Amino acid sequence: MSGVAITNKIQTLMGFDFGTQRIGIATGQRLTESANPLDPIKAKDGIPNWDNLQRIIDEWQPDAFVVGLPLNMDGTASDMSNRAAKFARRLEGRFHRPAYTQDERLTSYEAKGMVIEQGGDRDFGANSVDGLAAQLILQSWMNEHPRD
Repeated sequence: MSGVAITNKIQTLMGFDFGTQRIGIATGQRLTESANPLDPIKAKDGIPNWDNLQRIIDEWQPDAFVVGLPLNMDGTASDMSNRAAKFARRLEGRFHRPAYTQDERLTSYEAKGMVIEQGGDRDFGANSVDGLAAQLILQSWMNEHPRD
């Protein structure tokens, strides 16, 4: 998405696991290289309540956004990855901060595995893993873009 170079000025990040019904959210700090999940927000056909999202962004004040890109296993774009990229462009345009995308293949699968491993309920409809998936997306982006 963003053509802006990744600088050390980008410290606080907000990550997103884009979905058509829910969008997972996480916050992260490049200084500590750690990310934490937030409660997901509801979406209608991939469109969030922008006012709700504005409140979350106002509260956390991220310097930039990272949106998971659900590519096909062979690395090609899918309908969902095109929609996630569009969501990233909208974030950048609405909130005037750079938005980056991150390959998220298998992230939701990994998040579900982590929940099961920790003895969690397998009813993922009731027990959303979206925030955890957003955390994993954000963590992998920070691992690939460490501070200088």
